[in-house]
Amino acid sequence: MEIINYSEEHKIFRDSLRKFLDKEVVPHIEEWEEAGIVPRSIWKKMGEQGFLCTSVPEEYGGLGADFLYSVIVTEETTKSGFSGLTAGLHSDIVVPYITAFASEEHKHKYLPGCISGDIITAVAMTEPNAGSDLASMKTTAVEDGDHIILNGQKTFISNGINCDLVVVAAKDPSETNPHAAVDLFLVDAKTPGFEKGKQIKKIGWHSQDTAEMYFTDCRIPKENRMGQKGTGFLKLMEKLQQERLICAIGAVAAAEMMVAMTIQYCKERTAFGKPISKFQHTQFELVEMSTEAKLGRTFLDKLIMDHVEGKNVVVEVSMAKYWTTDMAFKVADRCLQLYGGYGYCDEYPISRAWRDIRVTRIFAGTNEIMKMIAARFMGL
Repeated sequence: MEIINYSEEHKIFRDSLRKFLDKEVVPHIEEWEEAGIVPRSIWKKMGEQGFLCTSVPEEYGGLGADFLYSVIVTEETTKSGFSGLTAGLHSDIVVPYITAFASEEHKHKYLPGCISGDIITAVAMTEPNAGSDLASMKTTAVEDGDHIILNGQKTFISNGINCDLVVVAAKDPSETNPHAAVDLFLVDAKTPGFEKGKQIKKIGWHSQDTAEMYFTDCRIPKENRMGQKGTGFLKLMEKLQQERLICAIGAVAAAEMMVAMTIQYCKERTAFGKPISKFQHTQFELVEMSTEAKLGRTFLDKLIMDHVEGKNVVVEVSMAKYWTTDMAFKVADRCLQLYGGYGYCDEYPISRAWRDIRVTRIFAGTNEIMKMIAARFMGL
């Protein structure tokens, strides 16, 4: 029995998205990887087709759809073999902060553009000396009359070049409690004092525009604080369950995609007069990887339904994030090995998949941090 029962509408949506990606994205992957960035035009096309921010309520121009639509978008974009178009980050990680915590004025101002693809979002938490340990961030937010002045530096910010709107985490330096000091702020990319740094060159995700950000006496209205003062850390904790679940969804989808393409390759590639899929070692490798992907899928689908039902599964999602990304990385390496020398050539998609999957064990909280979270809740 299937754990997730997708409706006919879900299936139609998935089919439409798959066709869109095959037509508008897949033919341009190498071009965009070479350019090091995804053109804004593809975001617009995604928005026009209704593939962005599907969960945003109808009153702000969204579909008001359930989380399964987000699952479909993450799975299908992953299975296209392309990591540069981070629609899941925009739609299911950043925009939910706006939907949940921004003022009504800001929701009406920004959400329609997020849905249409006219506004691309980013979230700025990580700093040069503060990654998974958010409480140690140094970026400051100082009140000055009706304004707040931001100063500091952020790094490894996905959508850092293309972004128009950023959710920024910063601290009140006068607050001694490191958790109560944190707040979230909406910052328009055109605000004086906000500067996008150079795009960071990475091992993988070549067309994903990751960049540094600098805030130098960046003055924003006090109304740009999201929610009550001192509640930013709690807001981050509240949304991290979905963020890490999205990571696990992408990891399992990537593993399934890599196993499928490797099975096909092994059936077509011959050695010693027969397809390499006929060799026992190859069969054992493919069976083992298929089993691991299916185990990940079963665990993941249960957590997806728990999340849809509003359950607190922070510990289980932390476990899933570390296990699925570790699994997907091992699958990538074993698949590449079966390709032999061809797997190390850029013309074969497995090489890009191998490069791109590595970072999933780092972002959204390193896998070591995921284990620490689980350990604490286990009373260890």
